[in-house]
Amino acid sequence: MHDIFNQYQSVIVFDCETSGLDPKSCQMIELAAVKINIDTKKNIFIEKEMDDFIRLPAGEYLPGKIVELTGINDLMLMAEGIEEKLATEHFLQMVEGDTLLIAHNAQFDAEFLLSMLNRHNKSRDFHYLDTVTVYKDRRAFPHKLENAITEYGLANKVKNSHRAIDDVKALLEVLKCMNQERSDLKTYINIFGYNPKYGVSGAKLPGVTYAPQRFNNGMTLTGATLPAQVKRSE
Repeated sequence: MHDIFNQYQSVIVFDCETSGLDPKSCQMIELAAVKINIDTKKNIFIEKEMDDFIRLPAGEYLPGKIVELTGINDLMLMAEGIEEKLATEHFLQMVEGDTLLIAHNAQFDAEFLLSMLNRHNKSRDFHYLDTVTVYKDRRAFPHKLENAITEYGLANKVKNSHRAIDDVKALLEVLKCMNQERSDLKTYINIFGYNPKYGVSGAKLPGVTYAPQRFNNGMTLTGATLPAQVKRSE
């Protein structure tokens, strides 16, 4: 990944837990991120991290399904949560210069992040790396983070708890494995694959190329990856 760190001043792995699925009517309840860098021996390390609970607006409460999924409840948000504006400021303290955001199913997390930034007039231009798109070119269905953790033999090293900070650190380890497996992560920047049966979910992100991506049975040949297909179609 050293070529990625040469291109970007900030490389951030992030994840959010939310009060629902629609970024227009729901909001983040937890935002976690780690800013990563690379040392002289090309080892990836965490330079800075954040993990904020975010209070809901007055009079709003978490649906039972969200509490069950995340383990986050209204009492936790009231006791430990901060205002959304402050969480926005914490996140932007990690952003310096050209920034690459990395997430598993980045479409979902980025929509919520951009909605939050826009609400506080803090919009930024980012580039994105979606590890779901990468993983679909590497392994058969299913493609959840928990599946990647198992496939890369990380079950005893990381936690997949549906808590944002745990998932961020788990994804970082998955990312390292992906990079060791094949050094083509840079080709996936700003390319999101989508299921051709359902189309793109949500609003398209600025600067991102969306392309249909079918399920594969295993490791896709270099010339058949989604970035390679997109390049041939240009």
